[in-house]
Amino acid sequence: MESWYELADALAERGWGLLSNFLEAPTLEALHQEAQAFWEAGKLRPARIGHAGQEIRRKQTRGDFIHWWSPDTLSPAQERYWQQINALRVSLNRELFLGLEHFESHYAIYPPGTRYQRHVDRFQDSIERTISCVLYLNRDWSEPEGGQLRLYTDGGEDEVLPRMGTLMVFRSDVIEHEVLPATRHRFSVTGWLRRRPLTPVPVVHA
Repeated sequence: MESWYELADALAERGWGLLSNFLEAPTLEALHQEAQAFWEAGKLRPARIGHAGQEIRRKQTRGDFIHWWSPDTLSPAQERYWQQINALRVSLNRELFLGLEHFESHYAIYPPGTRYQRHVDRFQDSIERTISCVLYLNRDWSEPEGGQLRLYTDGGEDEVLPRMGTLMVFRSDVIEHEVLPATRHRFSVTGWLRRRPLTPVPVVHA
C-alpha cells in the first residue's frame, strides 16, 4: 500500500494499514544509527506497563527498552520523520475527521527473545491515543528472524515483518496486537497520534 488515501480507507474499513516506503533511505539509516548509539550508550530504559504513577516492569509481558523523543530537541532525522507524520496527521484528519492534534513517540528496541504480549494501546478511561504508528528500522530482515507484529481483528490474524521503512498504522482503541520474539535486536520508532482530552461539562445546580 503506497497511497495515503488508501491508508485512510484501510483504517476506516479494517482498522489498520501500512506504507512500505514512508521515508527516504538516508533518513531511515540515520534513525537506525541514532537508536543504535542510544542503545550502546545505555540511554534506553526498560519499558513499563500501567498508568502513569502506577507503572510496573514486567519483562515477561513487555520486554522492550525505550527512549522518548523531545519535540523541542529533535535531531535532523527525527525532525524529518516528525514532518512526515504531521503531514499524515493532516491527511487523516481531512479524510476521516479524526480531530488529531498531537504526536508523541519513542525509540523501542527489543533484545533477542523478548516480546510484548497481546494488548491495545489505549486505556479505557482515556481517549487521547487514537492512531498508533510504528516505523521499523531493521535492515535486511527475514521471516525466520521473527519479530512480527501480529494483529487481531474480526477477520482473523495478520502478521507484518519489521522491515526497514515500513510504517504500520492502526487504531489504538480496538486493534489488539502483540510483538513476537525475534532472533536479533528489533528497532522501531513507536508513536501515537492523539486527540485533545475531553473537557468535563460543568454541572449546574438549580
